[in-house]
Formats: sequence, C-alpha cells, structure tokens
Amino acid sequence: MLDIRLIRENPDAVKTSLATRGADLSADIDAVLAIDVERRRSETELQQLQADRKRLSKDIGGLRARGEDSTALEAQVRGFGDRMEELNRAAAELDARQRDLLLRLPNLPADTVPVGPDASANPVLRTWGEPPALTRVEDHITIGQRLGLFDFDRATRISGSGFVCYTGPGARLERALINFLLDLHTTEHGYREIAPPLLVRAEALIGTSQLPKFADQLYHSAEDDLYLVPTAEVPVTNLEAGELKALADLPIRSTAYTPCFRREAGAAGLGTRGLIRSHQFDKVELVKITTADTSAAELESLTADAEKVLQLLGLHYRVIELCTGDLGFGSQRTYDIEVWSPGQQAYLEVSSCSNFGDFQARRMNLRYKNADGKNVFAHTLNGSGTALARLYVALLETGLQPDGTVRLPEPLHRYFGSDHLG
Repeated sequence: MLDIRLIRENPDAVKTSLATRGADLSADIDAVLAIDVERRRSETELQQLQADRKRLSKDIGGLRARGEDSTALEAQVRGFGDRMEELNRAAAELDARQRDLLLRLPNLPADTVPVGPDASANPVLRTWGEPPALTRVEDHITIGQRLGLFDFDRATRISGSGFVCYTGPGARLERALINFLLDLHTTEHGYREIAPPLLVRAEALIGTSQLPKFADQLYHSAEDDLYLVPTAEVPVTNLEAGELKALADLPIRSTAYTPCFRREAGAAGLGTRGLIRSHQFDKVELVKITTADTSAAELESLTADAEKVLQLLGLHYRVIELCTGDLGFGSQRTYDIEVWSPGQQAYLEVSSCSNFGDFQARRMNLRYKNADGKNVFAHTLNGSGTALARLYVALLETGLQPDGTVRLPEPLHRYFGSDHLG
C-alpha cells in the first residue's frame, strides 16, 4: 500500500510513476486525495469540538461551584457530543473508503527499473551455461508418459483439467527435488524452514497484495471464509504481521515448501501443455523481511540463492529484469529467472525474485525500530527457490539420453536413490 503522505505531498510524481506501468491512474489518485481532504477536515473539526467541550466542561464546573445556572452551557456540550458522534461515523466511513482505494493502487516502480510497455522490453541481465546439444529431443509430456512419471488422464478424471498426478519414480523425483531445495536453502543459504498452514484468512492475502486485485484467481471456501494459498509467500510473510521488530532481529530469512493453488491455467497450446501451467503445483519459496537500507542488497542475494539451484543442477538459464509495464502489482523491482526447456525450445520462468519495499509491510502493519529509535515499516522480499513444475520439465528434457532414459544431475542422486530415470 502506498504511503498517503507521499500521495498528498507529491501527487504528480506518483501519477507519473504509476503511468509507466501502462495505465492512467490519475483519477484514482485524485479520488484518494479528495477523500483525504474531507477526512482531514472532519478530523480538524472533531479536534476543535473536543477542545471546546473540554473548555466548556471546565466552565460548567465553575458555574456549579458558584451555585450559578449552567443549563445553557450543558445543552451546548450535548450538542457537541451529537456532532462528534456524527463526525466519528463519517471519519470511519472515509477511512474505509480511502483504504479501499489505496489497496487497489499498485506499487511504485523503483527509479532504476527500465521503462517499457510489456515483456518485450525486459532486458536480459545475464545467462549461465549453454543450451544442451542433444541427439534426441522430446518434450516432457512424451518423456513422462513413456517412463510412467505422471498421469494427466486420471488426474483430470478426479479433479478436472489443469491437474496432474505424479506416479512411481515421477512422484519420487518430485519429493527428491523438494528435499534437495529445502536442504540447500537451510544448510547453505541460511534460511529457516517453515511448514505453514495452506488455508489463510483474507487479511493475509490483503497483506501480501493478492487481495483485492487477484480475487478471481484464488480458491475460496465461502463456508469457512478461508483461501487456499496461491504461494507460500502469503502465510510465511504474514507470520510477522502486526509485529514491531528489533533491529537486531533483521533480516529474517525463511523458506517453505507448499503446494500452490491458482484458478488461472492459461490458454491451450504448446506453452501451456503438461506441467508448465496448472491449478496446483509445488514450490519452495524464499521470503525475506529486512530494513529499508538493506533490501536492495538482499534482493541480489535472494536472486543468487535461486540461481544456485539451477547451477548445481547444470541447467542453462537467463536472468531478466522486468520493465515497468511487466512489473507485478506489489513489486517495486523484480528479476525473473528463466530456465531453458529443450522440448519447448523456449525459456520458462522458474523463479520471480521481487523487492516490495514497504508496500506489503504497510498493509500488514509490520514495522521495526531503526537505529534512531523510530518505528518504521519493514521491507519484504520473496522469490521462488524454485517452482517445481518447470524445474521438473527442464530436468527431464535436458537430461534425455539417446536411449530414451533421463540422466539426473549428481546432486539429486542421493535424494532420488539413482542417477537416472528409465
């Protein structure tokens, strides 16, 4: 959520910055400011009435002490009370309207983010490795069905389209990847492991900015008013919501494995077949809570931690920076890590590493006491470390051997119990 003081003091700068995202939000900013003026006017009147009531109450006491009539002043004070009650109701309504408008405004891109209309303007920052020279190329669906790694037909029968059931060695490989990722991030990268709930309240999704923007993409149980998590970012970041952290407690670095649930599954076609997009998928998430002056450096190290996964597995990838027009709703800066998929002949996003600044912390009232003893909002970051489905795709297609088996990278051997599939 944007700081109302920033909007109040620099409305034109806020409008200009948001316009680089590709939408004119000037009317929304003006609406926020109009409500802010009305709300502050009501607050000023309320404060004046409180001061007048206090002064008159003192006068009434003096009149009574002298045995004089205070009826007129008492009537005036009662009138103040009625008006104050009216102003309090109006203030509560204005606060709710202003908060609703602020929750619908996206974050401001960082000054260093490249300006562009869409993904075509995302610059490639670096690449690692080279696309493998394969004598046999197949997509992951062909490989997986031949080796009995997953079953789409039976998953569709019990859950509908957009779901997968891993089977036999395919299920074991998924479990091996989860354990490999968690061990890497906890033992080598310094994250604490979290096993969070998979159902959360709306407040948690508001805190990490999925609500109200992405309500149509969430699975919601109306009876319990709980939502299945779209990513572990939601419960893990919200573990600290409403708290005041000591400077010595930061940064907090957490990692968690969860299944993730999202309604959108993309359009039909090669780019969305099989495991690439689905309603349910596994992910190991990285979350950081830190200070304003360290969050930029923490984004670099978080991205490096996610890249290390692909380096250890020997998978060719590239890192791009999202331009303003492609930036996520809550992010002020994002790096996407895209792994090479030989079967698709394309790069697939396997991690999106973002710095949200204090955007999420304002929504969840997460603060820390800085070196000057002032309570300020924390900065939050997260990134996939990594998403399993597309990592799985790249492993199958990159490791395909001429005889149709799949060679697994050495770091997975002890987790999987073998050096190959098939």
